[in-house]
Amino acid sequence: MDIDTLQSICTKLPGVTEDIKWGHDLVFSVGSKMFAVTGLEPPFTCSFKVPDEDYEEMITQPGISPAPYMARNKWVLVSPGNKLNKKDFERLIQQSHKLVSGKLPKKLRAELGLM
Repeated sequence: MDIDTLQSICTKLPGVTEDIKWGHDLVFSVGSKMFAVTGLEPPFTCSFKVPDEDYEEMITQPGISPAPYMARNKWVLVSPGNKLNKKDFERLIQQSHKLVSGKLPKKLRAELGLM
């Protein structure tokens, strides 16, 4: 995976914005809530939210660990050495988008075309 692949996946999802935060992270948000973050410097890493019930199992996989600062919210950090293929990575990013957008107010979800 790389930044271009992540951008391609994220920008296809409804209501997504992207911006640079903290000077060196590319952040993808929906309704101003982050759902995926990657560093701009190599090596490629990516953090995103996973379902609460999947979190413990996910962080036992090679190349996947609790995300710094966001682990309490059930975010994982995918690093080099992970065993995710592109299809699984895309599914997880889409799932993160869905988890985060599902918590947005109904009116905002409607405005963003998420309903």
